Amino acid sequence: MKRLLLCRHAKSSWAEHGQQDDQRPLSARGERDAPRMGQRLAEHGTHPDLLVTSPAVRARQTAKLLADALGYPRAQIRLEPALYLADPATLLAVVADQDDGAACLLVVAHNPGLTDLANHLLPDLALDNLATGGVVAISFEADRWAALATAPRQLLYYDYPKNPAPPVTTS
Repeated sequence: MKRLLLCRHAKSSWAEHGQQDDQRPLSARGERDAPRMGQRLAEHGTHPDLLVTSPAVRARQTAKLLADALGYPRAQIRLEPALYLADPATLLAVVADQDDGAACLLVVAHNPGLTDLANHLLPDLALDNLATGGVVAISFEADRWAALATAPRQLLYYDYPKNPAPPVTTS
């Protein structure tokens, strides 16, 4: 079994006019929401074996705050340039390249690619927009990350910072 968590970076700041998109940091709300989501992931029983992030500043900051809340070593966070504004096919290719020894992979990246991938993998989810800081957790009946595109799967949970009552999971 493999467990894939798709996390959109937390809310970013647009305060600095003319700043390059990949250099935008988290807003105050993002800095507050990311550790809360990390705590909620921990409450869901999530313990990633790998954490891979886009190199954009807002994604790296989100990954670090999630890692801290989950007890995942910051030094083991992997930057993956291909995740920056990736489409679903690129996201799947990055996932497919991960170490098969890892059972749980947390990917921090961007929209619209994450929303599109979640809807591709889970059509019944019918997600309009993966909220900033939101996470879609999916389990796959697969031994290799490269097999996810065709493996049987199920939604474990969908959670996001403004969710008033995050779902309780039993797995």
